[in-house]
Amino acid sequence: MQIGVDLGGTKIEAAALDSDGAVIVRRRVPTPRRDYNATISAITALVQQLEQETGRRGSIGVGIPGALSATTGLIKNANSTWLLNQTLDRDLAAAFGRPVRLMNDANCLALSEAADGAAAGADVVFAAILGTGTGGGIVVHGRPLIGCNAIAGEWGHNPLPWRSAAELPGPDCYCGKQGCIETFLSGPGMADDFRRAGGPDIAAPELTAKEIVERAQQGEPEALAAVTRYEDRLARALAQVINILDPDAVVLGGGLSNVDRFYETVPALLPRYVFSDNIATRLLKARHGDSSGVFGAARLWRPEELPAALAEAS
Repeated sequence: MQIGVDLGGTKIEAAALDSDGAVIVRRRVPTPRRDYNATISAITALVQQLEQETGRRGSIGVGIPGALSATTGLIKNANSTWLLNQTLDRDLAAAFGRPVRLMNDANCLALSEAADGAAAGADVVFAAILGTGTGGGIVVHGRPLIGCNAIAGEWGHNPLPWRSAAELPGPDCYCGKQGCIETFLSGPGMADDFRRAGGPDIAAPELTAKEIVERAQQGEPEALAAVTRYEDRLARALAQVINILDPDAVVLGGGLSNVDRFYETVPALLPRYVFSDNIATRLLKARHGDSSGVFGAARLWRPEELPAALAEAS
């Protein structure tokens, strides 16, 4: 049995898969934000619940909103900042008494969708998470591209391209810079943009991206303007990826990937920015939805590696 865990900014999901990739059981809990020890405990309890329900022990792979530094062995580049500079892989291995593999959550999304999801059969896949943060992952010929610095695909911390005067210098990012793609294209980024533009309901400052999209669907002008701005920014950011990587498919995951109009409006905008006379790259919605990352995390251990995955940690 292979167990995948998707550690998100708002929820932790875990799923147990059998040998043919079918889901045996799946559970999710809220993420204990800003509390590292509680996050470890929540992951541990969730996996233990799966194993108790199935009566089986599984390998454990975890998708995280960041990366494991090859230099320090600590978590880096995590927008869930309470994970930064922690020995997450070792702490989880100690909690479970067996090895645990970690990978960036966007790489897990890309791996899942390239294997049997929306981009199955594509040679080069770029996957973008549009959620609490904005991450990216790359799969080439079925294998995740990690890079020597473990940052391949990290488009969220490049500046939004072709910024207008009104977009300069851009919002502050937790990484210490301004105008990062994440500050515009994450869910909180859309909500912040709506507020900066003077959206209505000053008495409701905590309006979420989901609520803004719903209001846009109802025809509210300020909300529709915010969604339209978002679409143009998404087209610009993806065009930069297409100009460099030229992928066969771009797969969107995360909460904002569920906005169906993006799959019509954004491809129509891409010709303004992509350096080509024709754009064959497909923009696709993750087939496995917001569970795609958890399926990719489960696949961090291949079936033939299960004996090693279940061995007691030293």
